[in-house]
Amino acid sequence: MKLPQTFETRMKEMLGEEYKDYEKTLEEKHYSGIRVNTLKISPEEFEKIAPFSITRIPWIKNGYYYNQNEQPARHPYYFAGLYYIQEPSAMTPASLLPVTPGDKVLDICAAPGGKSTELGAKLCGKGVLVSNDISNSRAKALLKNIELFGIRNPVIASEAPGKLVDYFTEYFDKILVDAPCSGEGMFRKSPAIMKNWEQYGVEYYNKLQKEIILQAARMLKPGGYLLYSTCTFSKEENEGTISYLLEQYPEFQVVDPLTDNSVSYEGFSHGRPEWGNGREELKNCIRLWPHKIKGEGHFIALLRKGEPKGDSLIAVSGNLGKLKITKEAEDFLSEIPLPINEENLLVKEDRLYLLPSELPELKGLRLLRQGLLLGEMKKGRFEPSQALASALYKGDYHKVIDLPGNSAEVIKYLKCETIEANSTKGDGYHLVTADSYSLGWGKLAKGSLKNKYLPGWRWM
Repeated sequence: MKLPQTFETRMKEMLGEEYKDYEKTLEEKHYSGIRVNTLKISPEEFEKIAPFSITRIPWIKNGYYYNQNEQPARHPYYFAGLYYIQEPSAMTPASLLPVTPGDKVLDICAAPGGKSTELGAKLCGKGVLVSNDISNSRAKALLKNIELFGIRNPVIASEAPGKLVDYFTEYFDKILVDAPCSGEGMFRKSPAIMKNWEQYGVEYYNKLQKEIILQAARMLKPGGYLLYSTCTFSKEENEGTISYLLEQYPEFQVVDPLTDNSVSYEGFSHGRPEWGNGREELKNCIRLWPHKIKGEGHFIALLRKGEPKGDSLIAVSGNLGKLKITKEAEDFLSEIPLPINEENLLVKEDRLYLLPSELPELKGLRLLRQGLLLGEMKKGRFEPSQALASALYKGDYHKVIDLPGNSAEVIKYLKCETIEANSTKGDGYHLVTADSYSLGWGKLAKGSLKNKYLPGWRWM
């Protein structure tokens, strides 16, 4: 692999005698991984039903390597949201942000959703997950992955991070900044990135990173945690950016994120104070090098903001006017064990949404989704959404048509074709599952299941 000369010189300076070991990795195949969706299945359960060979990633509880000859995106379990395909080292940031159910969490540069889906799983449907990406086209992919994972408490936004500050000042308990970067850690996996590196260099991205991390700092509650990460190796974009934050906001401190003794962090390296402003606490940053772990590489810094000073005063939005929910919608939702309070429902153009609690007023933001889309209220009927189907787990709905995960019928269903089916529960809407894991809806009539799977998600 022909590296840019400037990059090669910098890496030799940074790594010294280790550079030869790094250079060897560039001739090796990159590692591929999947991360299990713990909202729907435990890692132990998944190991029993995994349709392809997997090996544990030592530092990720729910992460696995798979053979690159496999096609995990071509299996019904992928369409059931049981796992996310993700580069192994990229799983690390979300795993190290200490999210607990009930937190208010922001993923500020979230598309396509690899980290947001893990943060949402850690919330267990409680609290709120705001996932943002400035690119509207990338945010659409983010929305699909959030809904496919069955996350019940999302807000999907597509805004410049600076605009979010006006709505969420000191609102979040936890923030993840997986910053846009020069991508030096992806050269092996995607050599084309080197052209981008040569065009823009480190300085272009470092300017963006400094802007974003200061904006994120303003949205974090005192006492909250901010995790900053990149998939690049440069000093400026990593220790340099953290040093800049500490100089601008001295109430922040870098803390050790490696507190989970149930996983192995062998091969992880500490940050280098001399690559920043010399502050000793920069040692608490983490560097993942491809010649020390089975992954492409990452930089991670976990920071805590000052001391708790009580909740910030943010106006919480409410529903304007009296909600008009049809009887058909009420009847359908009464059969689903979702914790639904009327104050958390929103009706917009006959679509019914379940909002997370304690949201601020978001009027004026460009939103792709606010809460969980439950369905659409039409004349004389309620049509449940694909997002609702994905958010239902085993036993959540009594009308089910369960298809074997390795059957031809399940593939036909995912291709949006009509299939034959029978049910002891009569006709009407049924939840279609693969080995009991939710896929989508179908409407049964006289042994024929009219396909209601979302066409935009269909098996191609």
